[in-house]
Amino acid sequence: MDLGLTDRTYLVTGATRGLGLATARALTADGARVVLTGRTAESAAAAAAELGERAVGVAADNAGPQTPERLIATARERFGRLDGILISVGGPPPGRTTDLTDDQWRDGFETVFLGAVRLARAVAAELGEGGVIGFVLSGSVYEPIGGLTVSNGLRPGLAGFAKSLADEVGPRGIRVVGVLPGRIATDRMTQLDAVSGDPEANRARNCATIPLGRYGEPDEFGRTAAFLLSPAASYLTGVMVPVDGGARRGF
Repeated sequence: MDLGLTDRTYLVTGATRGLGLATARALTADGARVVLTGRTAESAAAAAAELGERAVGVAADNAGPQTPERLIATARERFGRLDGILISVGGPPPGRTTDLTDDQWRDGFETVFLGAVRLARAVAAELGEGGVIGFVLSGSVYEPIGGLTVSNGLRPGLAGFAKSLADEVGPRGIRVVGVLPGRIATDRMTQLDAVSGDPEANRARNCATIPLGRYGEPDEFGRTAAFLLSPAASYLTGVMVPVDGGARRGF
């Protein structure tokens, strides 16, 4: 199946590892070009080098007010166009309601929520017909996840923003999609399993709740996200797509 990605250009934030890198890998493998971000210039450059000449790395913080302008300018200067963005950010710190400080909530809001909103607004202003804005969210959009209180508080609001944005930019031919990872075998999931004190037992318990009986692989998420960003998904907008092995019980 030809996804129509050849020579299209995407921004992918938080793409030096995990879900962002997996998506950038899938996009470039199918002929797209990618401007990816990481926390440091070194990590961003290393990820881009892995992906080859179709990728360029930029050190950027999603929460930075100047980040959208810098990334858009890089895409246009390096590749001459911009077709979309996937907004991915590392998960906020785990913790129960009573464990979390105001500063942790504030930092989570700046990175997970406001930074994503700022990026989406800026990119929406630059895109033409056929453009797409994607958000990496979480299954917590639909159901709270134990021990991830900050995510539970912020991700549903960001999904609501994405839905509102889809309504507003749809008449211009721009799509907005959300991708909801379940338990994917990333460094983040390793960290969350370790919090339990017995990572192997925790993973086994989690796998028992997943119909496919296992954690997903990052590349499985990346291929799904690449499809949603591609012209092959041209009639999908305003949707939240779970990539969770069937863990979500609702329709």
